[in-house]
Amino acid sequence: MLKGKVEVRIFGEQHLTCKLNIMANELNIEYSTDELNDEYSNDDLLNIQSWGVDLSVQDLLNQYREGDILKPELQRNYVWDKKEASRFVESLLLGLPVPSIFLANMADGVRLIVDGYQRIMTLYHYVILGKWKDTEETFKLTNTDLINPKWRNKSFQELEVGDQRRLRLYTIHAIVFEQKRPRSDSSLFQVFERINTSGKSLNAQEIRNCVYQGDLNSLLIQLNGNPDWRYLFGNEKPDERMLDMELILRFFAMNNETVYNSTSRYISLKQLLNNFMGLYVHADEQVLTSLTNNFNEVISFIKAKFGETAFFNLQNDFSKYRRRLYPTVYDSLMIATSIAMHRGYNHSDDNLEEKKLNLLKNEEYRESITQGTMQVVNIHKRISMVLSSIYNMNL
Repeated sequence: MLKGKVEVRIFGEQHLTCKLNIMANELNIEYSTDELNDEYSNDDLLNIQSWGVDLSVQDLLNQYREGDILKPELQRNYVWDKKEASRFVESLLLGLPVPSIFLANMADGVRLIVDGYQRIMTLYHYVILGKWKDTEETFKLTNTDLINPKWRNKSFQELEVGDQRRLRLYTIHAIVFEQKRPRSDSSLFQVFERINTSGKSLNAQEIRNCVYQGDLNSLLIQLNGNPDWRYLFGNEKPDERMLDMELILRFFAMNNETVYNSTSRYISLKQLLNNFMGLYVHADEQVLTSLTNNFNEVISFIKAKFGETAFFNLQNDFSKYRRRLYPTVYDSLMIATSIAMHRGYNHSDDNLEEKKLNLLKNEEYRESITQGTMQVVNIHKRISMVLSSIYNMNL
């Protein structure tokens, strides 16, 4: 269990967002209303400066290829389909205006892509690589009535020389911004969140993956491949939208006395996770080793003792499991198990799965995992009840 100072702030009424819920439903994850509504403000936004710059497609792609414009570590997958990509390329060939891209100036002079990644990757694959996504298929514009017959079903190399030049020299407007003070990336998360405008916009963990690149982010990527975790998450392949990585981060950030014993009434989970990522973006080897060992040991134990239903809840009539991962069941079982193991729990042969099943029928526990889940009293309650009911310990 990691001990350290993690900032916890009170937050008020929030606007409901459906995007996370849609993604979670696709993955069989059931978030509480508190978490779906979670937003916060940050006065560091007052320290942002921005300016405009025009870049030709050729300059933009050269800077991307040289690493001056950064593709963040494990950046979200290229998700545009062939139709979207072809229509965008055609718009440039026609000379039509396209939206600005947004870039963030980082401390080392590299510019981070905030909004425009899909557009840049479309041009990179079409003009530079000549391949569709990560395949050996030649990237040709779609052979449909949506595309001008002059360019229909053509690769970049098959375009007329004049059209190739027109595409390379097309000017794209970029808005560049930089956080002047404090010299950190504390407000970049909110800038990403507010500016990102594409139809398949980044979610919170994808933004963290961009903003907080470093040792902890690399560790999350590594731990996300743990076979026991993949089994319990319910999918052998990492989630394209990084919700599995966010759950690992959730365990690390909430497994701290300053969180579940906080004197605040509420916490913003989003801000808590952001603060934790920022705190350990350049973590030392000892911290990384501690996090690694803790996660791997806890996950291995939970898989062995509770099986695939470890993070499931019961249906309302208690007749069977709802085959959906409940983040609140997950965090309470993970943190309580971590605490028990830290205290020297002896891995006895007690029927822990039956104890957990009985706990899921307890009305007080059920309320703590479904109602006001980001109220500190309920965070404390659900961890405490798992610890006492399953491991016979007090929090």
